Amino acid sequence: MSDMLKPSRRAFLRGSAAAAAGLTAAGAARANEPDPLITEVQDWAVSFGDGVDATPYGLPIEYEADVVRRNVEWLTADTTSSINFTPIHALDGTITPQGCAFERHHSGAIELRKEDYRLMINGLVDTPLVFTYADLERFPRENHVYFCECAANTGMEWAGAQLNGAQFTHGMIHNMEYTGVSLRTLLNEAGLDAAGDLSDKWVYVEGADASSNGRSIPMDKALDDVLVAFKANGEALRKEHGYPVRLVVPGWEGNMWVKWIRRIEVMPNAVESREETSKYTDTLADGTSRKWTWAMDAKSVVTSPSPQSPITHGAGPLVITGLAWSGHGAITRVDVSKDGGKTWETARLAKPGEKMALTRFYLDTEWNGEDMLLQSRAMDETGYVQPTKAQLRDVRGYNSIYHNNCIQTWHVKPNGEAENVEVS
Repeated sequence: MSDMLKPSRRAFLRGSAAAAAGLTAAGAARANEPDPLITEVQDWAVSFGDGVDATPYGLPIEYEADVVRRNVEWLTADTTSSINFTPIHALDGTITPQGCAFERHHSGAIELRKEDYRLMINGLVDTPLVFTYADLERFPRENHVYFCECAANTGMEWAGAQLNGAQFTHGMIHNMEYTGVSLRTLLNEAGLDAAGDLSDKWVYVEGADASSNGRSIPMDKALDDVLVAFKANGEALRKEHGYPVRLVVPGWEGNMWVKWIRRIEVMPNAVESREETSKYTDTLADGTSRKWTWAMDAKSVVTSPSPQSPITHGAGPLVITGLAWSGHGAITRVDVSKDGGKTWETARLAKPGEKMALTRFYLDTEWNGEDMLLQSRAMDETGYVQPTKAQLRDVRGYNSIYHNNCIQTWHVKPNGEAENVEVS
């Protein structure tokens, strides 16, 4: 069907009898009577509001006070080595405000002044170097939008439906525009002739916090798209996101995005630290573990309707929306099912997918007030298709924590409420 012949959303809302039926009886009655919010002068229209200096740093209005990060207390013994979750159910578009972006700490968020910041590059380099924050600002900068996803995102769902809300099942993710200097630029500044053949070399990166959180990165990735970032969404990084400087490793698990980065060592091999051996490996059914599973596979989730974002307007026109992403490239297509995967409809992407960035999808549909089993299924530019939980378990069993990218199901009830269920 040509674009000329496709019904527009406006025509759908204006001409569909179902659209009229979608109005509640109370809403239809109000439409035929004077609405005091229109016919009467309101307080906000007859008095002065706040002056321009009331909030020097702008804050969300009080009516959106519930749109916040949330923790699950029983997940960890202490919040200093824990995680909270992005309220993805309450956001739209793709850019995550820094104040809503999830946190993951291994020893708590530290305070480090720009003036006290140092970044050392050593190991197999021609000239070991130490950069101040001011030094980094003098190098050519880049701006890129990337998602950061914890490898444990959706990890609690391996054994069955556990957490009732998109924020808690899929909220260990954020998507921001990062500004910084390419790691390649800094490594070239130090010189890599001393390293010889780079094809088998690694860099080992450490943070300045008490946990250090050291991770090994193969040199080909380090010289590709890794960023040493000092801004996010146009402003300085927040403390909890690594102020003043963090590493950005596009498409790869968030544990490698070392915060408060203090040292980069060029090495002949991987260090195989705690965070890349006993942790952040994928345990299979036979007890062995997959190694070096850095990239985040294609994944998606419906954010509304969902348990924290129920349908409140009754039957009629409905916008189903969610997020999709892939660490292997751009999202090219998202399908949505309303019957637990029996049939699928292709959703509309808000804009063409971008490499290693979140993609927003919409399915403008009609709900008749019956039960739905809502699912979404993402595809990326490599041809990879997001698997069902059964397909993932056939390969990896039930023992994993990390890299669960299976299709998620919400059961939407006739009253509009939704709950997390498993449809394998």
